[in-house]
Amino acid sequence: MKPLNQVLLHPDNRVGVDFKRWQRHGGGQGLEVALLEEPESLIGMIRDAGLRGLGGSGFPTFRKWEFVAAERDTVEKYLICNGNEDEPGTFKDCILLEETPFQVIEGATIAALATGVSRVVFYINPDQEKSLDAMIRAVEEWESTDLYFAVSKKMKRPLSYLVKASAGHYIGGEETAAIESVEGKFPFPRGKPPFPARSGVHGYPTLINNIETLANVPHIICNGPTWFRELGLGEACGTKIYCLSGDELYPGANELPKGTPLVELIQTYGGGMLLGKGLKAVFTGGPSNTILTPQDLDVHLDFDSVQERRSSLGTGAMIVVSEGTGIVKRVTEYVDFFAASSCGQCPPCKTGTYYISMLLGKIDTGEGTQADLDSLVNLCRILPGAGRCHLLDGAVKVLESSLYHFMDEYRRSICN
Repeated sequence: MKPLNQVLLHPDNRVGVDFKRWQRHGGGQGLEVALLEEPESLIGMIRDAGLRGLGGSGFPTFRKWEFVAAERDTVEKYLICNGNEDEPGTFKDCILLEETPFQVIEGATIAALATGVSRVVFYINPDQEKSLDAMIRAVEEWESTDLYFAVSKKMKRPLSYLVKASAGHYIGGEETAAIESVEGKFPFPRGKPPFPARSGVHGYPTLINNIETLANVPHIICNGPTWFRELGLGEACGTKIYCLSGDELYPGANELPKGTPLVELIQTYGGGMLLGKGLKAVFTGGPSNTILTPQDLDVHLDFDSVQERRSSLGTGAMIVVSEGTGIVKRVTEYVDFFAASSCGQCPPCKTGTYYISMLLGKIDTGEGTQADLDSLVNLCRILPGAGRCHLLDGAVKVLESSLYHFMDEYRRSICN
């Protein structure tokens, strides 16, 4: 069965860099509504819709908007549209940037109207060359449209847009690291407080939203909060792009109602397991979260329901692993990625991820001992919270979860 593609990935939005065609299919209607509303009203619509950050955190979007809007004593405000997207298994934002760039620009522009932002930065992974090219061309065309001039008239000054390649590091997607990168520095995460809403790019208030989050905004403003809430299942609101990969017959991006059961995503939209094998595990939200097992197939894929299973929805990436695949090897590969991605600013992160990677490598190749396994268990206790950003915690999470669910497999891998 094909994905529903009901909103963000609807064919009417997937027109690439063709502004007139996009507009003929309803593009820009959300912004036209927003131009008639007050900022407080726009923020209220986002609040009532229940839109949450879709880059992984699930933080209520309206809260970020409120924080930045409240900063009134400033000459500049920034919006970073975060499309760094570098985690294995996650590829939703690059699709939106390549195939629906005007939808993203419209959402960012509405966010600017609501919060008083004067500078919008589209922050995109340089490895996504098609995304960068599409956004550069789309922004150039956007700045010659009546919509752009209408926004400038409303704001009483031109709204500035910049398409910027990120540093290309996984860590560059962290909010404060993105700020450093936009300032032209290496993306070292900053300590908090101050938070970006108070002091971000060049010390100015900065709003940071994920690409998928912003793409939802025009549809909420155009169709109303109730419409958006009713797209979800149960208590969940809206739709979600689930990136399905791994041992699936039909991997890909599926836009479905938020709250869709995991079994439906895998069996109906993913076509089931390759070669008819059984399901062994699912890495949710990419490899920086905890693992779901066959006992969790009934879980509804929304932030709260997945959290109740000791996991996290994250970016919505679902990496499916079949029976016969070694969990130790897979976790080793993911921790190697985190170890290579550590920026080195926090010694516990740099040395911790390296040491975990080394111990896992020994166990995976049959050279590990019980002492090595005990060390891994101990590292899961002492390392969380020791870094400025989520990288170290993500590496520990996936390790700890694999130890919890597959300790027997680890024990079989060590030397007797």
